[in-house]
Amino acid sequence: MKYKCMLCGYIYDDDEKEEIKFADLSDDWTCPLCGVGKDMFELVEDEVENKKEDDDLFPNAVKISQNNVSIERINSNCINCGLCVSTCTKKEGMTFDKDSELCVNCGQCIQTCPVNALIPKDNRKELYEALEGNKVTIAYTSPAVRVSFAECFGMEVGTFSQRKLIGFLRMLGFKYVFDTTFAADLTIMEEANELVNRVKNNGKLPMFTSCCPAWIKYAEQFYPDILDNISSCKSPIGMMGKVVKEYFCKSNNIDNSYTVAITPCTAKKFEIAREEINGTDLVITVSELAKIIKEKNIKYEDIPESDYDSVLGEGSGAGIIFGNTGGVMEAALRTAYHMITKENLDTVVFNDVRGYENFKEATIHIGDITLNVAVVHGITNVKNIIEDIRNNTCKYHFIEVMNCEGGCIGGGGQPKVFLEDEKMLKEKRIKNLYERDNNSKIRCSHDNPDIISIYEKFFKGVGSPLAKDLLHTKYIKR
Repeated sequence: MKYKCMLCGYIYDDDEKEEIKFADLSDDWTCPLCGVGKDMFELVEDEVENKKEDDDLFPNAVKISQNNVSIERINSNCINCGLCVSTCTKKEGMTFDKDSELCVNCGQCIQTCPVNALIPKDNRKELYEALEGNKVTIAYTSPAVRVSFAECFGMEVGTFSQRKLIGFLRMLGFKYVFDTTFAADLTIMEEANELVNRVKNNGKLPMFTSCCPAWIKYAEQFYPDILDNISSCKSPIGMMGKVVKEYFCKSNNIDNSYTVAITPCTAKKFEIAREEINGTDLVITVSELAKIIKEKNIKYEDIPESDYDSVLGEGSGAGIIFGNTGGVMEAALRTAYHMITKENLDTVVFNDVRGYENFKEATIHIGDITLNVAVVHGITNVKNIIEDIRNNTCKYHFIEVMNCEGGCIGGGGQPKVFLEDEKMLKEKRIKNLYERDNNSKIRCSHDNPDIISIYEKFFKGVGSPLAKDLLHTKYIKR
């Protein structure tokens, strides 16, 4: 029998050249060429080994549709190692046959590809055309971007570089630069309100968070029976696009705007293409910003520091930690507590939902209400919860799901990290977002004066008809 390394292609031949059978090798045995473990070897069947090359150029690789709006393959780079398929099946819980083009657009295959054959769909051409045209260009940046942007210049992983990021976008020619964390606070206001209403009025429980577009598409494709359990709130980018177009642009008589979300996430490229999620015209990932930096030969020290435009304000510390696994849950609990008790917490930190474990749970007591909550990152870890829901044995009321390990800080559009150092490097990004929250004067979404103002002046209340129209959505079976 023959076994093939899915990374480098080395063949371990039981019958001819090897003295020890593959099954008898010790668990700590590693590939003599690239050093990966036994679990990265697959059995080679004769019909696969002898398959004609022109039948399928990349038989071991994940299928990337020409219509995939998030991911593309550079064929000349691909070594047909199969690591992308392993990522899809083991990390993302995808189930498909060899000819399937099913995809949740998360881009984790990009992060694990050893030869950069898979990359975020390149939309720089559209960006340049917008910046060089006669439209009013508006950018808004996700929380997780500000702890990865500096890595594009070789700076230490996790460096907090918000003001440099804003300065860079202004250098490119953006007229306005806003903070998507503001919309994260909007999301918390609507989501916490929805949770409290479901709990108090016997609504559909448990309620899942809805900020991660890869998770949403995963549920739509594989578990459409639980779609009613997902919060109807749009993601922060989904909300930001509508607020910029319907509130900011109309208030300032701007009828030729072009909005660009700067994100860590390739799945956002799919999200904005959804008919019901409109307002954002383009998504640019940090990986694409890195290419622009290289093209223009921009040095980090040459970028002037700048601040967000104040029209929509900045977000709270609660909005900032949206980039971390557990961050959405913690932010929502801070505001749900206020909505139920009409008081603020003495301490706003919920340590039980923090950390890098793939599954975390906690029991939270708010007044006379007890909430059982769970936090999941890495999509395969949500399957058991879904089966419990189907069997009516789920004990949780509120569940945060993020597709990527670490949360948005580990998105498919982020700078790549070495797999052997992945956890340590992602924890540095996480740590710096929590530090930013800890140093924020405003740490709860409901205390953000700009959020209070927009609800008073525009939405006329949390969960109002206008808020429902602009900030909420529906999901479909795919």
